[in-house]
Amino acid sequence: MADLDELRTTFFEECEDLLDRLGSGLRELAGGAGAGPDDTVHAVFRAVHSIKGGAGAFGLDDLVGFAHLFETVLDGLRAGRTAMSPALAEDLLRAGDMLDDLVQASRDGAPPPAESLARAVAGLERHADGDGDDPLDDFVFEPVALQLDAPDTAPDTGAADPAIWTIDLAPAAAMYMNGNEPAALIAALAGLGPLQVAARTQGVVPLAGFDIDDPQLAWRITLAGDADRAAIDHLFDFVEGLARITVTRGAPDMAPQADPTGSAPPAAPAADEPAAAPPRPAAQPAPAAAPATVRVNLDRVDRLANLVGELVITESVLSQSLAAAGLASNGEIAGGLDRMRHLAGEIQESVMAIRAQPLRPVFQRMERVLREAAQATGKSARLVTTGADTEVDKTVIERLVDPLTHMIRNAVDHGLEDAATRRAAGKPEEGTITLTAAHRSGRVVIEIGDDGGGINRARVRGIAEDKGLVSPDAVLAPSEIDAILFMPGFSSKAEVSAVSGRGVGLDVVQREIQALGGRVGIASSEGAGSAFTISLPLTLAVLDGMVIEFCGQTMVLPLASVVETMGRADTTIRTTGTGGRMLATPGGLVPMIDLADRFGLRPPDTAGDPGVLVVIEGDDGSLVAVTADRILDQRQVVIKSVEDHCGAVPGISAATILGDGRIALILDPEALLHAAGAGPVAFAGGIA
Repeated sequence: MADLDELRTTFFEECEDLLDRLGSGLRELAGGAGAGPDDTVHAVFRAVHSIKGGAGAFGLDDLVGFAHLFETVLDGLRAGRTAMSPALAEDLLRAGDMLDDLVQASRDGAPPPAESLARAVAGLERHADGDGDDPLDDFVFEPVALQLDAPDTAPDTGAADPAIWTIDLAPAAAMYMNGNEPAALIAALAGLGPLQVAARTQGVVPLAGFDIDDPQLAWRITLAGDADRAAIDHLFDFVEGLARITVTRGAPDMAPQADPTGSAPPAAPAADEPAAAPPRPAAQPAPAAAPATVRVNLDRVDRLANLVGELVITESVLSQSLAAAGLASNGEIAGGLDRMRHLAGEIQESVMAIRAQPLRPVFQRMERVLREAAQATGKSARLVTTGADTEVDKTVIERLVDPLTHMIRNAVDHGLEDAATRRAAGKPEEGTITLTAAHRSGRVVIEIGDDGGGINRARVRGIAEDKGLVSPDAVLAPSEIDAILFMPGFSSKAEVSAVSGRGVGLDVVQREIQALGGRVGIASSEGAGSAFTISLPLTLAVLDGMVIEFCGQTMVLPLASVVETMGRADTTIRTTGTGGRMLATPGGLVPMIDLADRFGLRPPDTAGDPGVLVVIEGDDGSLVAVTADRILDQRQVVIKSVEDHCGAVPGISAATILGDGRIALILDPEALLHAAGAGPVAFAGGIA
């Protein structure tokens, strides 16, 4: 039972890859990029076929039945019986979404979604021509008595006839694991003409040494009729690389004749040898071998990441202890510490690389979200993605799906205008939603944009006043009005719909992103659209930090945010009319934050003179200068959450353990920038 459960788990893991391939292929077909090449249709068919085969092994009848209907439509498309059309593209995309839902329902043991399943089935049945039924339905295999130690004999095919093909098929283990059966291939060959099949049994080991994971049988198939080589090769497309296949013209007792492709076929393999790979024309080089991979339970990777964190802490403790003992200057000890630090860094980077995954699957899922939202609202919209290969920690990816889903729906429902309004504004009826990702300043920045009407801030304020969220007398800047969108219970929709209007919105998105150590920003221009920016840490485990000290407290600034450091003697500080202080730079005046004042470590009205200033940069390029007494070190630190113990602390993102065992808080640069009203102030008069 445990082995069966493990196989079932493996099947559903493989389904994720197959569904990704299926989605990519369907989008190519729908967009026209894949309508011409047969490769796209074949790839889509293979993905559905593999899911169907695996589902059949576990008795997942709903999944098998739907996949079979899906196959029928795709078979008509690849055989040329069905032409690609916008209606077919839409139904195929819906079927791909439904297949994904059925896989998830089967994995969770939940009933299939009846209403959407019926809609997807009806869509496929509109295009099913009835000629793509599974040939196994009408093909009967008659049992033949085999003597395993008897010499292998070829079937009697009558007189030597060049209109005969001899096919040797030796499946590999991977072929069975992907749900492909030799019986199905033989049945498909039967559709090309009369055939005889003989099992090649000389390689079968005695029962005592039998290994179920090691395929023992091979087959020799003799096909008569006028089938051409291309038709035969076409049937074996689905097992390319999963079996050794040799196709030669002529009966087994004839000398092989020249192949129509122009390449000389290899000699038939001996009974106890695997068949040779199928011959290929010289103009088509063999594809590169796929990289070897192994599936690893994520818990094991998490455990390894935690151990790497402990290794970083141990290295820091050892380094500081040796320095305190006066041994750090010893050349041999210093060299050993450097090597240890270097190796710890390499291990940490390798572990993070294992955990890192591209955002592509999440971006692909958002295309379905957009389609469903557009259908529900009656709007026409398309999704344009950039940076789908940007890699993020797997834990972050898993927790990004819900926030992005909500924001894509919001962009369609709230951001895009209806067709009539867009026409009146001189815009195309089809709205555009952009989804981009990139690495920036040691973080991952994801932007969801639209070309809609932008945020109507007067309307947002009016709704907020009606709900009692803000006072009618309050003077609010545009950014403060935008922040109302993140208030709990706020919704700009007067009516509840399937997409929005329940008041469970951006406040939930903000909480989920903040729980990942990230933030959400808004930029909007009325009439031109809006953009929501999500900024996230690359990893939730380790970061490079600058250790600073002020008023006896030690804290850490993320090194990726640091632009410049300078001593007090090298700076010019200006005082504003409100008592604030600004750092004069060649580019203008940069707001300053006294960290001691910020965290209540210095009595009021006793501002001290900073020893050093550290200029930090936000995701949007804004700057702020923070003051400190001195810079202690630069080092890798292990991130530890503080919210479970202290709750959310403005200006603090996490904590870490230093080499001497002390706990240091990790500062949140974006929160500091926000507190300072960040952004350089233009200074046209020069600096004295």
